[in-house]
Amino acid sequence: MNDIKAAITAVQGYVPDGILSNKDLEKLVDTNDEWITTRTGIKERRMLKEEGKATSDMGVEIVKGICEKTKISPEEIDMIIVGTITGDYNFPATANVICDKVGAKNAWGFDLSAACSGFIYGLTVGTQFIETGKYKKVVVIGLDYMSSIIDYSDRATCIIFGDGGGGVLLEPNSEGMGVLDSVMKSDGAGRHYLLQKTGGSLAPLTKENIDDGDQYVYQEGKTVFKYAVSNMADVSAEIMERNNLSSEDVDWLVPHQANLRIIDATAKRMGLPDEKVMINIQKYGNTTAGTIPLCLWEWEPKLKKGDNIVLSAFGGGFTWGAIYLKWAYNS
Repeated sequence: MNDIKAAITAVQGYVPDGILSNKDLEKLVDTNDEWITTRTGIKERRMLKEEGKATSDMGVEIVKGICEKTKISPEEIDMIIVGTITGDYNFPATANVICDKVGAKNAWGFDLSAACSGFIYGLTVGTQFIETGKYKKVVVIGLDYMSSIIDYSDRATCIIFGDGGGGVLLEPNSEGMGVLDSVMKSDGAGRHYLLQKTGGSLAPLTKENIDDGDQYVYQEGKTVFKYAVSNMADVSAEIMERNNLSSEDVDWLVPHQANLRIIDATAKRMGLPDEKVMINIQKYGNTTAGTIPLCLWEWEPKLKKGDNIVLSAFGGGFTWGAIYLKWAYNS
């Protein structure tokens, strides 16, 4: 029996300096701070405003931070997986661009498109390469440049999303620490409720449709909310049941930061008090694939070796899932 687990041995986050507050949005669309805060929990979100910068540039800072923390060279990295829906290009993969920019000359990688579930999907994939013994150092990143695909005249979406993300280094562990279980799910019937309508092979972007605005994110908010509340809570409860975890056993819930009400519903289903739930949506909004690693980065000083942690997400696709892991180190 293989007793090697894929353990997180470092975590790093990155958010750009630009800030878009609720007060700023009041000048752009018919909304106000109280309306946004009450319905989402968001007070501000970060924006990448530097000319010529892209998703890969944020990813480079994440990889650099991981290397500095662990005292490794980028050339020691075997693989980089990037969960994103806002890659620098349709192709090549942003993971390839990051490898080049950071000097990870011995790594290969790819992008994984699962919207807000991108990080946990990527973590599940990266885990396999560690557990099989194929690789020793796998970097998994969740990162999005959402302001590049948001229509700032659309109140339904512009209040929600921000830019940024984070990443982790996975390494082998024989002490029982690391990723212990995962439940990943998807339902493509949900594609109609949260998507970019144009820009893909079904409806390529043309001179004729560019003014329609369908190249920006479209969301049918009420439907997405309904599915997110039920599925994120269900899968979080399922991962606990599969591993015989009580609410007392779980030290931390790291939920995707889509909406404070969705987070509260998930925590309630798991029987967890507020002090066991990581929340930073008020500062960063929904960074899509970036929210979970951003939470891990901010809470890293509070995490202890052996902590039982549940990661949970729901995203466009629909995609959703949960991961149970034991934290592998003391900060």
